[in-house]
Amino acid sequence: MSTSRIRVGVDVGGTFTDAVAVDAATLELLGQAKVPTSHRHPDGVAHGIVEALDRLLEQTGRAAADIAFLAHGTTQATNALLEGDVATVGLIGIGAGPSAVFTRRLASFAKLELAPGRRLPLHYAHVTDPADTAAVHRAVEHLKDAGAQVLVASQPFSVDRPEGERAVLDAARPYGLPMTAAHEITSLYGLRKRTRTAVVNAAILPRMLATADLVDAAVTKAGVTAPLMVMRCDGGVMSLDEMRRRPLLTVLSGPAAGVAGALMRERVGEGVFLETGGTSTDISVVRRGKVAVRHATVLGRTSYLNALDVRTVGVGGGSLVRIGAGRVTGVGPRSAHIAGLPYACFADPGELRDAVVTTVRPVDGDSDDHVVLDAAGRRFAVTLTCAANALGRVPEGDFARSDPESARAAIAPLAALLGTDVATAATQILDAGVAQVKAVVDALVRDYRLDKDTAVVVGGGGGAASVTPHLALTTGMEGRIARHNEVISPIGVALALVREQVERIVPGATQEQILAVRAEAERAVVAQGAAPDGVEVEVTVDPQTSTVRATATGATELRTHNRAHHADATERLHAAAASLKTDPAAVHILAATPAHTVYGTETPRRLRPARRPVRIVDMDGVVRHHAPDARVETTTVSAAPETLARLVGESTSYGDGGVRAPALRLLVGSRIADLSGVLDPGPLLALARSELRTRAGDEPVVAVLEVRS
Repeated sequence: MSTSRIRVGVDVGGTFTDAVAVDAATLELLGQAKVPTSHRHPDGVAHGIVEALDRLLEQTGRAAADIAFLAHGTTQATNALLEGDVATVGLIGIGAGPSAVFTRRLASFAKLELAPGRRLPLHYAHVTDPADTAAVHRAVEHLKDAGAQVLVASQPFSVDRPEGERAVLDAARPYGLPMTAAHEITSLYGLRKRTRTAVVNAAILPRMLATADLVDAAVTKAGVTAPLMVMRCDGGVMSLDEMRRRPLLTVLSGPAAGVAGALMRERVGEGVFLETGGTSTDISVVRRGKVAVRHATVLGRTSYLNALDVRTVGVGGGSLVRIGAGRVTGVGPRSAHIAGLPYACFADPGELRDAVVTTVRPVDGDSDDHVVLDAAGRRFAVTLTCAANALGRVPEGDFARSDPESARAAIAPLAALLGTDVATAATQILDAGVAQVKAVVDALVRDYRLDKDTAVVVGGGGGAASVTPHLALTTGMEGRIARHNEVISPIGVALALVREQVERIVPGATQEQILAVRAEAERAVVAQGAAPDGVEVEVTVDPQTSTVRATATGATELRTHNRAHHADATERLHAAAASLKTDPAAVHILAATPAHTVYGTETPRRLRPARRPVRIVDMDGVVRHHAPDARVETTTVSAAPETLARLVGESTSYGDGGVRAPALRLLVGSRIADLSGVLDPGPLLALARSELRTRAGDEPVVAVLEVRS
């Protein structure tokens, strides 16, 4: 048995809590456990987490002391907002003169709808002078009398001048209520959006604080000494203390866990990830080895919550087939789970003998065109999973695999009704269901400018085989089902990196200001437990909005992945050639570091210079970066400042749109430092120096530059 330590990921769902153990060195799955989510237990979901953990340790023969990392993802915050189960918020607006007009308008947040017929419980009080302690006390007492359970302080321009919000919270502290200031939640301008984000965060704060305390106590009692982390909505994890401050970051973290699993375990560099359950499919993007993130919509309004860009389609493995006018008219959104019916393909073939097709309304208000089979006094649902199994699309050993004979027997009565054979009917079902997913995938490919020739489609979730193989077939994209797809979410939780994003609006940002934002993000992940030597920071500067954004990621321990298999030189060459869509003989090694090899070829063009596409391939044979036309040069850390200044100077473009430095990536050690988000040559070179400042002078550095048009 391996003696290496383990990483544990726990996914707390609405119905079940899943836990996995992953070898910290090889990242191989060692065990998995499933228990009912313990909503009604006195210790809440913490009881289910510990129960799953106990089963996992027993199954793998490990002890709590063997756990190097423990993280959990939870849907509690999302469910609280969806169900309207939130605390009453007391909002204290600050301002005198004209600014008071804007803060008083924040009282309208009481009209925000949480769920049909339920509005955000919010009461407003105003203070003119935040230093007037007596006035603050009167405001807090008024809010407490109105039922406030948590306080928020908000003032115009508090991003630059937070003293007023801090003074109000200091004065309110003796009242013992949980509190937050708007500037603590986001450092972006926009009073209404900033305050709205802070208010929603506060509404779930008391509940999430209680959960955090219960989970912390239960895990500590179980003997776990590893840092306890919580899944964020942007694909990373955060410390429990950070979750206590900003629980809103756990909203929408469910889909983020799945794509984190695809990114870390499946080593997806560019593509689309589908997480298919019984009722729906969450669709997200991995671009250049990173999850696609955007400001999320919460309670029907845009917020400053950076979350995974996920699109949800009401099609899953249990989606019911609908028919009309002698053809398949649709699949979903109603599922067998909601209808309370078993899948026909999981019945014994004998049970389906003489089955009769009937159409029903699964729920009052539904159309009466949903297909079921009545046989031997029982009723079965005809689902997308039945069609996939009938066509042999579900691999042996898959969570959704059924007996092929049962699957064909499930589709046969419908095929007869439609006047066709089983294979054609099953194909029509998959076409109808997957068409809805394909429309969203096509939109994401366009939105993120993914190269369909190199992007892959990866399926996760228990229903992956009902959607992913057929989608790959209809789009022409490479497709595969993730290993252990049914537990891809807890695997993602177990493998996720500590993540923090810092955003500032800085008009005409100087090198020093950009580096300061970068340093702040780096300090934040280190403070949450990331090993300092392994932190990576990506910086982007948006000149249109004057936004400087730094995203830092890091592991809680420096990981040297002892993988059982690394791709050899031939395998890596063929991976590059396949991505470049050319013969391996035409592909050349342009540069290399211990962790990556840069391959390139040349594509002649009439009357124009040849194009030189490049691929960066890691030791596992995974293409980590695609460049349609790039310049590659090797230097050393000590010579890099002069070399990079020359390369950036030669590759910077000038035009009506201003100065545009090249998209620069540096390969050094085991890292790819992505500096492509900076357009100004000065800050770009300053960031490059910052990336290399701790490296040995003779260490090789590979620069990959793409000229911007």
